[in-house]
Amino acid sequence: MLLGLVRESVMQCFCHTCRAPLPAAVHRSQMPITKVKTKSKSFIQDQPKRVQFITTEVRCQEKTKGGLRYEVILAEPDVKVPPPKLSLSPKGSMSVQDIEDKLKAAEERRQQLESNKMAAWSSKIMKIEEASRKKNEKTSQFISATRDALEQKMGNYEEKREAYITDLRSKLKDHIESVEKTRLSLEQQTEEVRIAIEDKLKTASQQRDDNIKKMLDRLKEHEEQISKVREQNNIKLQQLDVAIQEKLIQAQTRKEQLEQEQKEKLRSYEKRAETVRQNKANLIAEGKLIPSSG
Repeated sequence: MLLGLVRESVMQCFCHTCRAPLPAAVHRSQMPITKVKTKSKSFIQDQPKRVQFITTEVRCQEKTKGGLRYEVILAEPDVKVPPPKLSLSPKGSMSVQDIEDKLKAAEERRQQLESNKMAAWSSKIMKIEEASRKKNEKTSQFISATRDALEQKMGNYEEKREAYITDLRSKLKDHIESVEKTRLSLEQQTEEVRIAIEDKLKTASQQRDDNIKKMLDRLKEHEEQISKVREQNNIKLQQLDVAIQEKLIQAQTRKEQLEQEQKEKLRSYEKRAETVRQNKANLIAEGKLIPSSG
Protein backbone atom coordinates (compact mmCIF):
# COMPACT_ATOMS: atom_id res chain seq x y z
CA MET A 1 0.00 0.00 0.00
CA LEU A 2 2.84 2.41 0.83
CA LEU A 3 4.50 1.68 -2.48
CA GLY A 4 1.25 2.48 -4.26
CA LEU A 5 0.89 5.79 -2.40
CA VAL A 6 4.45 6.87 -3.29
CA ARG A 7 3.97 5.77 -6.88
CA GLU A 8 0.76 7.78 -7.15
CA SER A 9 2.36 10.83 -5.52
CA VAL A 10 5.09 10.72 -8.16
CA MET A 11 2.68 10.17 -11.01
CA GLN A 12 0.37 13.02 -9.97
CA CYS A 13 1.39 16.64 -10.36
CA PHE A 14 2.23 18.26 -7.02
CA CYS A 15 0.91 21.69 -7.91
CA HIS A 16 -2.55 20.14 -8.49
CA THR A 17 -3.09 22.20 -11.62
CA CYS A 18 -3.49 19.05 -13.64
CA ARG A 19 -5.25 16.00 -12.35
CA ALA A 20 -3.58 12.82 -13.43
CA PRO A 21 -5.96 9.82 -13.28
CA LEU A 22 -5.46 7.55 -10.30
CA PRO A 23 -4.78 3.85 -10.89
CA ALA A 24 -7.74 1.55 -10.51
CA ALA A 25 -5.99 -0.53 -7.83
CA VAL A 26 -6.19 2.22 -5.19
CA HIS A 27 -9.44 3.89 -4.19
CA ARG A 28 -9.46 7.68 -3.86
CA SER A 29 -10.76 7.44 -0.25
CA GLN A 30 -7.53 5.66 0.70
CA MET A 31 -5.38 8.52 -0.53
CA PRO A 32 -4.13 11.06 2.04
CA ILE A 33 -5.98 14.37 1.76
CA THR A 34 -3.65 17.37 1.63
CA LYS A 35 -4.81 20.91 1.80
CA VAL A 36 -3.81 22.84 -1.34
CA LYS A 37 -2.91 26.45 -0.79
CA THR A 38 -4.49 28.50 -3.50
CA LYS A 39 -2.51 31.37 -4.89
CA SER A 40 -3.48 34.34 -6.89
CA LYS A 41 -4.03 33.98 -10.60
CA SER A 42 -1.34 36.47 -11.38
CA PHE A 43 1.20 34.41 -9.45
CA ILE A 44 0.11 31.24 -11.25
CA GLN A 45 0.37 32.93 -14.61
CA ASP A 46 3.90 34.16 -13.84
CA GLN A 47 5.15 30.63 -13.12
CA PRO A 48 5.67 27.99 -15.76
CA LYS A 49 2.79 25.60 -16.13
CA ARG A 50 4.74 22.42 -15.54
CA VAL A 51 7.07 22.07 -12.57
CA GLN A 52 8.97 18.84 -11.91
CA PHE A 53 9.79 17.88 -8.29
CA ILE A 54 12.52 15.41 -7.57
CA THR A 55 12.31 13.46 -4.32
CA THR A 56 15.53 13.79 -2.41
CA GLU A 57 14.81 12.18 0.99
CA VAL A 58 12.31 9.88 2.75
CA ARG A 59 12.17 10.01 6.56
CA CYS A 60 10.53 7.44 8.80
CA GLN A 61 9.42 8.28 12.34
CA GLU A 62 7.51 6.14 14.88
CA LYS A 63 4.73 8.26 16.37
CA THR A 64 2.80 5.58 18.26
CA LYS A 65 3.42 1.94 19.14
CA GLY A 66 3.01 -0.09 15.99
CA GLY A 67 2.54 2.99 13.75
CA LEU A 68 5.03 4.73 11.46
CA ARG A 69 4.96 8.12 9.81
CA TYR A 70 6.75 8.80 6.50
CA GLU A 71 7.86 12.23 5.41
CA VAL A 72 8.82 12.78 1.76
CA ILE A 73 11.08 15.84 1.44
CA LEU A 74 11.16 17.28 -2.04
CA ALA A 75 13.94 19.31 -3.59
CA GLU A 76 13.53 22.71 -5.06
CA PRO A 77 11.47 22.74 -8.25
CA ASP A 78 13.56 22.41 -11.36
CA VAL A 79 12.20 24.92 -13.83
CA LYS A 80 13.04 23.96 -17.29
CA VAL A 81 14.01 26.88 -19.43
CA PRO A 82 12.32 26.58 -22.76
CA PRO A 83 14.87 26.06 -25.50
CA PRO A 84 15.33 28.90 -27.89
CA LYS A 85 13.09 28.74 -30.82
CA LEU A 86 14.86 27.54 -33.88
CA SER A 87 14.25 29.10 -37.13
CA LEU A 88 12.10 26.72 -39.00
CA SER A 89 13.04 25.98 -42.49
CA PRO A 90 10.35 25.89 -45.06
CA LYS A 91 8.18 22.83 -45.04
CA GLY A 92 9.36 21.76 -48.32
CA SER A 93 13.00 21.74 -47.17
CA MET A 94 12.47 18.98 -44.44
CA SER A 95 13.53 15.61 -45.61
CA VAL A 96 12.64 12.10 -44.44
CA GLN A 97 16.02 11.76 -42.82
CA ASP A 98 15.45 14.91 -40.71
CA ILE A 99 12.07 13.60 -39.57
CA GLU A 100 13.57 10.22 -38.63
CA ASP A 101 16.40 11.97 -36.74
CA LYS A 102 13.88 14.05 -34.81
CA LEU A 103 11.78 10.98 -34.01
CA LYS A 104 14.88 9.09 -32.95
CA ALA A 105 15.97 12.00 -30.73
CA ALA A 106 12.46 12.20 -29.26
CA GLU A 107 12.51 8.46 -28.62
CA GLU A 108 15.90 8.76 -26.90
CA ARG A 109 14.64 11.63 -24.76
CA ARG A 110 11.56 9.62 -23.85
CA GLN A 111 13.66 6.60 -22.93
CA GLN A 112 16.01 8.83 -20.93
CA LEU A 113 13.04 10.29 -19.04
CA GLU A 114 11.60 6.82 -18.40
CA SER A 115 14.98 5.57 -17.16
CA ASN A 116 15.28 8.61 -14.86
CA LYS A 117 11.78 7.99 -13.57
CA MET A 118 12.50 4.29 -13.05
CA ALA A 119 15.76 5.14 -11.25
CA ALA A 120 13.90 7.60 -9.02
CA TRP A 121 11.19 5.06 -8.37
CA SER A 122 13.76 2.37 -7.62
CA SER A 123 15.49 4.64 -5.09
CA LYS A 124 12.13 5.52 -3.53
CA ILE A 125 11.13 1.87 -3.39
CA MET A 126 14.49 0.97 -1.84
CA LYS A 127 14.06 3.70 0.80
CA ILE A 128 10.50 2.59 1.47
CA GLU A 129 11.64 -1.02 1.71
CA GLU A 130 14.42 0.06 4.08
CA ALA A 131 11.87 1.99 6.18
CA SER A 132 9.54 -1.00 6.09
CA ARG A 133 12.42 -3.27 7.14
CA LYS A 134 13.25 -0.91 10.01
CA LYS A 135 9.60 -0.80 10.94
CA ASN A 136 9.45 -4.61 10.88
CA GLU A 137 12.61 -4.77 12.98
CA LYS A 138 11.15 -2.31 15.50
CA THR A 139 7.88 -4.20 15.45
CA SER A 140 9.66 -7.51 16.00
CA GLN A 141 11.76 -5.93 18.77
CA PHE A 142 8.63 -4.52 20.34
CA ILE A 143 6.88 -7.88 20.01
CA SER A 144 9.85 -9.71 21.50
CA ALA A 145 10.15 -7.17 24.34
CA THR A 146 6.41 -7.37 24.95
CA ARG A 147 6.57 -11.18 24.81
CA ASP A 148 9.50 -11.21 27.26
CA ALA A 149 7.70 -8.80 29.60
CA LEU A 150 4.50 -10.82 29.29
CA GLU A 151 6.38 -14.08 29.88
CA GLN A 152 8.10 -12.53 32.90
CA LYS A 153 4.79 -11.23 34.15
CA MET A 154 3.19 -14.62 33.56
CA GLY A 155 6.11 -16.27 35.38
CA ASN A 156 5.65 -13.91 38.32
CA TYR A 157 1.93 -14.56 38.18
CA GLU A 158 2.51 -18.32 38.11
CA GLU A 159 4.92 -18.03 41.07
CA LYS A 160 2.45 -15.91 43.01
CA ARG A 161 -0.36 -18.29 42.03
CA GLU A 162 1.64 -21.32 43.15
CA ALA A 163 2.57 -19.55 46.40
CA TYR A 164 -1.07 -18.58 46.95
CA ILE A 165 -2.24 -22.13 46.18
CA THR A 166 0.43 -23.56 48.52
CA ASP A 167 -0.57 -21.15 51.27
CA LEU A 168 -4.23 -21.92 50.68
CA ARG A 169 -3.54 -25.66 50.77
CA SER A 170 -1.62 -25.31 54.04
CA LYS A 171 -4.46 -23.24 55.50
CA LEU A 172 -7.00 -25.78 54.27
CA LYS A 173 -4.90 -28.59 55.73
CA ASP A 174 -4.72 -26.81 59.11
CA HIS A 175 -8.44 -26.11 58.91
CA ILE A 176 -9.21 -29.75 58.05
CA GLU A 177 -7.00 -30.93 60.92
CA SER A 178 -8.75 -28.51 63.29
CA VAL A 179 -12.14 -29.67 62.00
CA GLU A 180 -11.08 -33.31 62.41
CA LYS A 181 -9.90 -32.65 65.99
CA THR A 182 -13.14 -30.85 66.74
CA ARG A 183 -15.12 -33.72 65.18
CA LEU A 184 -13.25 -36.31 67.25
CA SER A 185 -13.75 -34.22 70.38
CA LEU A 186 -17.45 -33.85 69.59
CA GLU A 187 -17.76 -37.56 68.92
CA GLN A 188 -16.04 -38.31 72.24
CA GLN A 189 -18.27 -35.85 74.07
CA THR A 190 -21.30 -37.29 72.28
CA GLU A 191 -20.29 -40.81 73.31
CA GLU A 192 -19.80 -39.68 76.90
CA VAL A 193 -23.16 -37.92 76.88
CA ARG A 194 -24.78 -41.00 75.33
CA ILE A 195 -23.27 -43.27 78.01
CA ALA A 196 -24.32 -40.84 80.74
CA ILE A 197 -27.84 -40.68 79.27
CA GLU A 198 -28.01 -44.49 79.07
CA ASP A 199 -26.84 -44.72 82.70
CA LYS A 200 -29.39 -42.12 83.68
CA LEU A 201 -32.06 -43.95 81.71
CA LYS A 202 -31.13 -47.23 83.40
CA THR A 203 -31.15 -45.56 86.80
CA ALA A 204 -34.38 -43.79 85.95
CA SER A 205 -35.90 -47.04 84.73
CA GLN A 206 -34.84 -48.80 87.90
CA GLN A 207 -36.12 -45.94 90.01
CA ARG A 208 -39.32 -45.93 87.99
CA ASP A 209 -39.76 -49.66 88.58
CA ASP A 210 -39.05 -49.16 92.26
CA ASN A 211 -41.46 -46.24 92.40
CA ILE A 212 -44.11 -48.23 90.57
CA LYS A 213 -43.58 -51.13 92.94
CA LYS A 214 -43.79 -48.79 95.94
CA MET A 215 -46.87 -47.14 94.49
CA LEU A 216 -48.46 -50.57 93.91
CA ASP A 217 -47.63 -51.53 97.49
CA ARG A 218 -49.08 -48.27 98.72
CA LEU A 219 -52.14 -48.76 96.57
CA LYS A 220 -52.52 -52.27 97.96
CA GLU A 221 -52.14 -51.01 101.50
CA HIS A 222 -54.53 -48.20 100.70
CA GLU A 223 -57.06 -50.64 99.31
CA GLU A 224 -56.69 -52.80 102.42
CA GLN A 225 -57.08 -49.72 104.56
CA ILE A 226 -60.09 -48.70 102.51
CA SER A 227 -61.62 -52.14 102.90
CA LYS A 228 -60.99 -51.98 106.65
CA VAL A 229 -62.46 -48.51 106.85
CA ARG A 230 -65.35 -49.61 104.71
CA GLU A 231 -66.01 -52.54 107.07
CA GLN A 232 -65.76 -50.29 110.09
CA ASN A 233 -68.04 -47.78 108.41
CA ASN A 234 -70.48 -50.54 107.60
CA ILE A 235 -70.45 -51.62 111.24
CA LYS A 236 -70.85 -48.05 112.37
CA LEU A 237 -73.60 -47.55 109.82
CA GLN A 238 -75.36 -50.61 111.09
CA GLN A 239 -74.94 -49.43 114.66
CA LEU A 240 -76.07 -45.97 113.65
CA ASP A 241 -79.02 -47.53 111.84
CA VAL A 242 -79.97 -49.44 114.92
CA ALA A 243 -79.57 -46.35 117.10
CA ILE A 244 -81.61 -44.30 114.63
CA GLN A 245 -84.30 -46.93 114.59
CA GLU A 246 -84.33 -46.99 118.35
CA LYS A 247 -84.47 -43.23 118.50
CA LEU A 248 -87.22 -43.20 115.93
CA ILE A 249 -89.16 -45.69 117.99
CA GLN A 250 -88.53 -43.65 121.13
CA ALA A 251 -89.52 -40.52 119.28
CA GLN A 252 -92.65 -42.17 118.02
CA THR A 253 -93.47 -43.34 121.50
CA ARG A 254 -92.76 -39.91 122.92
CA LYS A 255 -94.89 -38.37 120.25
CA GLU A 256 -97.73 -40.63 121.00
CA GLN A 257 -97.34 -39.87 124.67
CA LEU A 258 -97.31 -36.17 123.99
CA GLU A 259 -100.35 -36.50 121.77
CA GLN A 260 -102.11 -38.44 124.49
CA GLU A 261 -101.16 -35.81 127.05
CA GLN A 262 -102.32 -33.04 124.74
CA LYS A 263 -105.58 -34.83 124.17
CA GLU A 264 -106.00 -35.26 127.92
CA LYS A 265 -105.23 -31.62 128.49
CA LEU A 266 -107.68 -30.63 125.76
CA ARG A 267 -110.38 -32.77 127.29
CA SER A 268 -109.76 -31.31 130.71
CA TYR A 269 -109.80 -27.79 129.20
CA GLU A 270 -113.05 -28.50 127.42
CA LYS A 271 -114.52 -29.84 130.63
CA ARG A 272 -113.47 -26.72 132.52
CA ALA A 273 -114.81 -24.54 129.73
CA GLU A 274 -118.09 -26.40 129.78
CA THR A 275 -118.23 -26.01 133.53
CA VAL A 276 -117.52 -22.30 133.21
CA ARG A 277 -120.24 -21.90 130.60
CA GLN A 278 -122.68 -23.81 132.82
CA ASN A 279 -121.84 -21.67 135.77
CA LYS A 280 -122.24 -18.53 133.71
CA ALA A 281 -125.51 -19.70 132.32
CA ASN A 282 -126.71 -20.47 135.81
CA LEU A 283 -125.69 -17.08 137.08
CA ILE A 284 -127.43 -15.38 134.16
CA ALA A 285 -130.44 -17.47 134.83
CA GLU A 286 -130.38 -16.51 138.45
CA GLY A 287 -129.96 -12.89 137.48
CA LYS A 288 -126.77 -12.51 139.20
CA LEU A 289 -124.85 -11.80 135.96
CA ILE A 290 -125.80 -9.49 133.15
CA PRO A 291 -125.07 -11.07 129.74
CA SER A 292 -122.61 -9.24 127.58
CA SER A 293 -123.55 -7.80 124.16
CA GLY A 294 -120.89 -9.92 122.48
